[in-house]
Amino acid sequence: MDSAPSRPFVHLHCHSHYSLLDGASDISRLVNRAKDHGMNALALTDHGNLHGSLEFYRKCKDTGINPIIGYEAYIAPGSRFDKGGAGSSKEASYHLTLLAKNRTGFRNLVRLASAASLEGFYFKPRIDKEILERYSEGIVCLSGCVSSEFSRCVMKGISTEGVEKQAREIAGWFHNVFGDRYFIEIMNNGLDIQRMQLEGAVDLANRMGLPLVATSDCHYVDQGDSEAQDIMLCINTGRYRTDTSRMKMENDQFFLRSSEQMYENFPGLEDACARSQEIADSVDIDLELGKYYFPNFECPDKKEPLDYLRELCIKGLLERYEGDDERIVDGKLSEEVMARLDRELGVIEKLGYPTYFLIVWDFVHHARSIGISATARGSGVGAIVCYALYLSHVCPLRYDLLFERFLDESRTEPPDIDIDFEKERRIEVIDYVKEKYGAEMVCQIGTFGTLAARAAIKDVGRALGVPIARVNQITAMVPDELKITIEKAIKKSADLANSYENDPEIRELLDLAMKIEGLARNVGTHAAAVVIADKPLQEYVPLTRVPGKQDVITQWSMNDVEASGLLKMDFLGLRNLTILSRSVALIKQTTGKELDLQRLPLDDKESYALLQRGETKGVFQLESGGIRDLLCRMKPDQFTDIIATAALYRPGPLEGGMVDDFVD
Repeated sequence: MDSAPSRPFVHLHCHSHYSLLDGASDISRLVNRAKDHGMNALALTDHGNLHGSLEFYRKCKDTGINPIIGYEAYIAPGSRFDKGGAGSSKEASYHLTLLAKNRTGFRNLVRLASAASLEGFYFKPRIDKEILERYSEGIVCLSGCVSSEFSRCVMKGISTEGVEKQAREIAGWFHNVFGDRYFIEIMNNGLDIQRMQLEGAVDLANRMGLPLVATSDCHYVDQGDSEAQDIMLCINTGRYRTDTSRMKMENDQFFLRSSEQMYENFPGLEDACARSQEIADSVDIDLELGKYYFPNFECPDKKEPLDYLRELCIKGLLERYEGDDERIVDGKLSEEVMARLDRELGVIEKLGYPTYFLIVWDFVHHARSIGISATARGSGVGAIVCYALYLSHVCPLRYDLLFERFLDESRTEPPDIDIDFEKERRIEVIDYVKEKYGAEMVCQIGTFGTLAARAAIKDVGRALGVPIARVNQITAMVPDELKITIEKAIKKSADLANSYENDPEIRELLDLAMKIEGLARNVGTHAAAVVIADKPLQEYVPLTRVPGKQDVITQWSMNDVEASGLLKMDFLGLRNLTILSRSVALIKQTTGKELDLQRLPLDDKESYALLQRGETKGVFQLESGGIRDLLCRMKPDQFTDIIATAALYRPGPLEGGMVDDFVD
């Protein structure tokens, strides 16, 4: 690590890979490089979004660097609601650099970034001056790069008639809104257009008495990453690297410079460099992480959540154990059942989660009431509370399942009950939750499509113009392993290593693919995760829309949403439940018989014969070739054998020889 720089400087304008294919900086590398340069703070200002803000905040805190959360906003020339019309184009927006100064500023950035996507989207997510003024508290405003309204004006030439007046009006408006939190931004990445802007901006700032601040439009970590950034632009625009007319950066100067390199870049403007440190020193964003914001659940007759939960559990268990003399004695639940229930409810009460269970019970109860099959999966099945509430359908006492695997007193994060619904009808349950808690309190969670090994190779190959057949040959050499990296693939595959060593074209392809591997390339919707809050979500997390759709999703991925203290639930869509539901309906239609899938006999010989033959295509979790082979060897003839088969079909037991011992 460099020692603390002799002349202080902090980067206030940086893009990460969350500027989606217009940045090649992984957040960890970016923060670590700032630390290497001896800097005590760093800003993140991705294009039009806050996707990486919480990840960045946590990484900076872990590294001992002061996080400055910001974003490069797009400002509509008029109203953000004005889309199309005369003179409109996708360039109809100006850039502006906004930085949160404190917790209030961060909350306001979240509101601005959400409104930009939900209200102002026109080619790009845009805000306007009206909403910027409304949410300006706690925000530091830099006048922006060469694409800002101020910069475009001064580049016309201050001496040109009317230009100075217009530039003064623009700067004056921002200065009036932000006061001493407004700075004229200047850059020098070696571009002529930046030099033009710098001359006009410095001249006018001096005449108006406005402070200057030097930034570097950083799009990648090291100078050597410029080629990877160029490839990302090719992927983004669908062009070949050899296209002369394509969009590209003009040089390799958009990296994270050291303090000395910044001062060398701005001779005579040392104050503008030093001011970056002054701004950074004024920033203190202390986010309240570890606090929970669960929605309210209204119990009938103003009952306490724990009392209502206990009531529902006892009612459910009396139904579940009807006719079971061991579990129901003299019309009451047995001591064993009550002891287990009391123990679980005690932990649930101590951790403060009665409302959580009531919320899950409520939407599962609704699903069942309108004929949608639902079942929990995972460790939640070990809770008798889940069995009592009809979330899961396996008795934990009968199968000796551990509640502690699901929840215990030392656990800090909320419980996580994954619920499967019929695939085609899952959306009906989400709509019910939106209706109950309010559409603005509920949305699905965003996720990022990242460039995995094969995807990175294919995308880079396309951009370099490598023949598709050759690219397919190379991707076929990557071992079929979950989360494999290109570096590991080269070590594991002799063919791939040979191509890498002996074919310069393939070496370049793989080297570039390794640099962009793991970076975000697009935003999508998480397959299952839904977030529910006690207030409108814009109070907590930035929101956006699914590209090309009206669905609202979070700008943050699942881990960040949970870290912010919001309730995340998994509503999974399972095709097998649809098949079962339709089968039950067809049986009733053709035979008149009503089948209860929870009361099927577990000793049916024909069913076991089917399993022993490995004829399990379409049976959830028993359909892969490997597990069908295992079933043929295991020859299950009782329910516990099916449990053992599923438990043994894991990498550890398979590789350690445990399966062979068990079969023998």
